[in-house]
Amino acid sequence: MTDLNHPLLNGPVRYILDGPHLSVLVTIDPDGKPQTSVIFVKRDGDDILFSTIKGRRKTINMSHDSRVSLLIHGLPVDRPSHAGDGPNYATISGVVQLIDDPTGEFHEEMYAIHMGGATPPPEPGAQRVIARIVPQRVYVPTFPGPANAAGNADGQQAQDL
Repeated sequence: MTDLNHPLLNGPVRYILDGPHLSVLVTIDPDGKPQTSVIFVKRDGDDILFSTIKGRRKTINMSHDSRVSLLIHGLPVDRPSHAGDGPNYATISGVVQLIDDPTGEFHEEMYAIHMGGATPPPEPGAQRVIARIVPQRVYVPTFPGPANAAGNADGQQAQDL
Protein backbone atom coordinates (compact mmCIF):
# COMPACT_ATOMS: atom_id res chain seq x y z
CA MET A 1 0.00 0.00 0.00
CA THR A 2 1.24 3.47 -0.82
CA ASP A 3 2.13 5.76 2.08
CA LEU A 4 -0.25 8.72 1.63
CA ASN A 5 2.34 11.08 3.17
CA HIS A 6 4.80 10.09 0.44
CA PRO A 7 2.69 9.11 -2.59
CA LEU A 8 4.47 6.84 -5.01
CA LEU A 9 3.38 8.91 -8.00
CA ASN A 10 4.90 12.22 -6.98
CA GLY A 11 4.18 15.64 -8.46
CA PRO A 12 6.34 15.32 -11.59
CA VAL A 13 4.87 11.89 -12.45
CA ARG A 14 1.29 13.04 -11.88
CA TYR A 15 2.01 16.15 -13.98
CA ILE A 16 3.10 13.99 -16.92
CA LEU A 17 0.26 11.46 -16.57
CA ASP A 18 -2.44 14.10 -16.16
CA GLY A 19 -1.32 16.04 -19.25
CA PRO A 20 -0.70 15.04 -22.85
CA HIS A 21 1.86 12.25 -22.93
CA LEU A 22 3.18 9.20 -24.76
CA SER A 23 3.19 5.86 -22.92
CA VAL A 24 5.22 2.76 -23.81
CA LEU A 25 4.51 -0.49 -21.96
CA VAL A 26 7.12 -3.23 -21.62
CA THR A 27 6.00 -6.80 -20.88
CA ILE A 28 8.03 -10.01 -20.81
CA ASP A 29 7.71 -12.57 -23.62
CA PRO A 30 7.77 -16.30 -22.70
CA ASP A 31 11.43 -16.49 -23.84
CA GLY A 32 12.35 -13.62 -21.49
CA LYS A 33 12.70 -10.95 -24.17
CA PRO A 34 11.04 -7.56 -23.68
CA GLN A 35 7.94 -6.74 -25.74
CA THR A 36 6.89 -3.09 -26.15
CA SER A 37 3.54 -1.51 -26.94
CA VAL A 38 2.43 2.11 -27.27
CA ILE A 39 -0.72 2.45 -25.15
CA PHE A 40 -3.17 5.02 -23.76
CA VAL A 41 -3.09 5.26 -19.97
CA LYS A 42 -5.04 7.01 -17.24
CA ARG A 43 -4.08 7.62 -13.63
CA ASP A 44 -6.35 6.28 -10.89
CA GLY A 45 -4.87 7.57 -7.65
CA ASP A 46 -1.41 5.99 -7.53
CA ASP A 47 -2.35 3.22 -9.98
CA ILE A 48 -2.31 3.43 -13.77
CA LEU A 49 -5.03 1.96 -15.96
CA PHE A 50 -5.22 0.97 -19.61
CA SER A 51 -7.45 -1.14 -21.83
CA THR A 52 -6.42 -4.11 -23.94
CA ILE A 53 -7.87 -7.20 -25.61
CA LYS A 54 -7.52 -10.84 -24.55
CA GLY A 55 -5.25 -12.69 -26.97
CA ARG A 56 -2.91 -9.77 -27.70
CA ARG A 57 0.78 -10.43 -27.02
CA LYS A 58 0.96 -7.93 -24.15
CA THR A 59 -2.15 -9.41 -22.52
CA ILE A 60 -0.84 -12.96 -22.83
CA ASN A 61 2.52 -11.83 -21.41
CA MET A 62 0.87 -10.08 -18.45
CA SER A 63 -1.25 -13.17 -17.75
CA HIS A 64 1.94 -15.25 -17.39
CA ASP A 65 4.18 -12.64 -15.72
CA SER A 66 2.53 -9.64 -14.07
CA ARG A 67 5.74 -7.56 -13.98
CA VAL A 68 5.65 -4.55 -16.31
CA SER A 69 7.51 -1.33 -16.93
CA LEU A 70 5.98 1.85 -18.29
CA LEU A 71 7.79 4.81 -19.85
CA ILE A 72 5.79 8.04 -19.86
CA HIS A 73 6.96 11.12 -21.74
CA GLY A 74 5.23 14.48 -21.53
CA LEU A 75 4.07 16.06 -24.78
CA PRO A 76 4.81 18.34 -26.44
CA VAL A 77 8.48 17.86 -25.76
CA ASP A 78 8.92 21.57 -25.06
CA ARG A 79 6.24 21.52 -22.33
CA PRO A 80 7.78 22.76 -19.07
CA SER A 81 9.23 19.98 -16.98
CA HIS A 82 8.76 19.59 -13.24
CA ALA A 83 12.08 17.72 -13.04
CA GLY A 84 14.37 20.75 -13.25
CA ASP A 85 15.94 21.42 -16.62
CA GLY A 86 15.95 17.75 -17.53
CA PRO A 87 13.66 15.67 -19.71
CA ASN A 88 9.96 15.49 -19.04
CA TYR A 89 9.70 11.72 -18.55
CA ALA A 90 9.51 8.99 -15.93
CA THR A 91 9.54 5.21 -15.76
CA ILE A 92 7.26 3.17 -13.56
CA SER A 93 7.82 -0.51 -12.75
CA GLY A 94 5.16 -2.57 -11.07
CA VAL A 95 2.76 -5.45 -11.26
CA VAL A 96 -0.42 -5.55 -13.28
CA GLN A 97 -3.85 -6.84 -12.38
CA LEU A 98 -6.21 -7.80 -15.22
CA ILE A 99 -9.95 -7.18 -14.81
CA ASP A 100 -12.59 -8.22 -17.35
CA ASP A 101 -14.41 -5.33 -19.06
CA PRO A 102 -17.25 -7.16 -20.84
CA THR A 103 -19.02 -3.98 -22.00
CA GLY A 104 -15.83 -2.27 -23.21
CA GLU A 105 -16.98 0.87 -21.41
CA PHE A 106 -13.51 1.69 -20.09
CA HIS A 107 -12.03 1.34 -23.60
CA GLU A 108 -14.62 3.82 -24.88
CA GLU A 109 -13.71 6.24 -22.07
CA MET A 110 -9.99 5.95 -22.87
CA TYR A 111 -10.59 6.40 -26.59
CA ALA A 112 -12.65 9.53 -25.94
CA ILE A 113 -9.92 10.99 -23.70
CA HIS A 114 -7.00 10.28 -26.02
CA MET A 115 -8.69 10.61 -29.42
CA GLY A 116 -10.44 13.93 -28.91
CA GLY A 117 -13.91 12.58 -28.08
CA ALA A 118 -14.06 10.12 -30.97
CA THR A 119 -15.92 6.83 -30.72
CA PRO A 120 -13.76 3.71 -31.13
CA PRO A 121 -14.30 1.58 -34.21
CA PRO A 122 -16.34 -1.63 -33.77
CA GLU A 123 -14.45 -4.68 -32.46
CA PRO A 124 -16.67 -7.71 -33.14
CA GLY A 125 -15.79 -10.55 -30.80
CA ALA A 126 -13.17 -8.58 -28.84
CA GLN A 127 -12.93 -9.44 -25.16
CA ARG A 128 -11.71 -6.30 -23.42
CA VAL A 129 -9.81 -6.19 -20.14
CA ILE A 130 -8.73 -3.34 -17.90
CA ALA A 131 -5.10 -3.54 -16.84
CA ARG A 132 -4.26 -1.89 -13.51
CA ILE A 133 -0.57 -1.21 -12.94
CA VAL A 134 0.28 -1.08 -9.24
CA PRO A 135 3.61 0.79 -9.11
CA GLN A 136 6.50 -0.60 -7.10
CA ARG A 137 9.31 1.64 -8.34
CA VAL A 138 9.28 5.07 -9.96
CA TYR A 139 12.24 6.76 -11.62
CA VAL A 140 12.23 10.47 -12.44
CA PRO A 141 15.43 12.05 -13.80
CA THR A 142 16.58 15.13 -11.96
CA PHE A 143 19.16 17.61 -13.13
CA PRO A 144 20.62 20.61 -11.34
CA GLY A 145 19.05 23.77 -12.63
CA PRO A 146 16.78 26.64 -11.60
CA ALA A 147 13.91 24.31 -10.66
CA ASN A 148 16.20 21.77 -8.97
CA ALA A 149 19.32 23.54 -7.72
CA ALA A 150 19.88 20.85 -5.08
CA GLY A 151 19.83 17.92 -7.53
CA ASN A 152 21.27 14.71 -6.18
CA ALA A 153 24.78 13.53 -7.01
CA ASP A 154 23.91 10.98 -9.69
CA GLY A 155 21.17 12.98 -11.39
CA GLN A 156 18.53 10.32 -10.64
CA GLN A 157 15.63 10.02 -8.31
CA ALA A 158 14.02 6.65 -7.73
CA GLN A 159 11.38 5.73 -5.22
CA ASP A 160 10.66 2.15 -4.20
CA LEU A 161 7.45 0.91 -2.68
